[in-house]
Amino acid sequence: MVVPVNIDMDVLRTFVTGINLGSFAKAADRLGRSPSAVSLQLRKLEEQAGQTLLQKQGRGLALTEAGEIMIGYAKRILDLNDEACNVLSGLSAMDGWVRIGLPQDFAETWLPGLLGRFSRAYPKVRVEARVDRGSAMADAIEHGDLDLALTWGDMGRTAAQIIERRPVVWIGPEGFVRDPGQPLPLIAFDAPCAFRSAAVTALEADQISWRHAFASPSLAGLWAAVTAGLGVTPRTKEAVPHHLRVLDPIAAGLPALGVIDVALHVSGASQNAAADRLHALLLDAITAR
Repeated sequence: MVVPVNIDMDVLRTFVTGINLGSFAKAADRLGRSPSAVSLQLRKLEEQAGQTLLQKQGRGLALTEAGEIMIGYAKRILDLNDEACNVLSGLSAMDGWVRIGLPQDFAETWLPGLLGRFSRAYPKVRVEARVDRGSAMADAIEHGDLDLALTWGDMGRTAAQIIERRPVVWIGPEGFVRDPGQPLPLIAFDAPCAFRSAAVTALEADQISWRHAFASPSLAGLWAAVTAGLGVTPRTKEAVPHHLRVLDPIAAGLPALGVIDVALHVSGASQNAAADRLHALLLDAITAR
């Protein structure tokens, strides 16, 4: 296996500058280097390329056939390098204010890391995150109190963008099996809740009786109730505590729950460059997962 050679960027810049100026002496002056240093760089480039790139022509130097090929690539490489530096420099100078709403499942898992990286990349951007129920965040988007929000389900908002669908699963203690002689103890948020609706629809379709055994405004409260053996809850696999299990619906005597949408809500009234950038990063992160 041939190991690729990493061509030195400074050497490439000297090479291109000398050709553009028609003189490597002028390139040395432009780049603040001595003529001998420039000569060493050119020899290094030829060693890395494994080809002779320059030949004497009169009192100066001219490109060989290999040099003609190299100068084309060198200019493209430097253009990409300079473009990347300019873009990144502009982004680091970006400022503004971004307000984002998150469901608790995401807020407790991978999104804090993403938001942390965003804040470090754009230190002048003020990020405010709100963890709330989907209906409240969708209302906040409509009122202009949030710029972006992720929710489970579209919350009845036609403008919401569905960016992913994830399986809904039953979560409970290991070995849980439904008692067919008793209503299923259901642990969920109060309505409106997309997970609660999915569970109730599936249970009633299979004519399985149920009771709302525990309600809590927090995801931690749901996990505590399931841990205490008060019932089972419908969620995704996103943040299942290590001591609880995703149940096999057939073995547990439970209906399959289908999928749930992950929806992105974007305020039309308060968009800015910072919000647009975080919007793009959110889409990339969700897709990557």
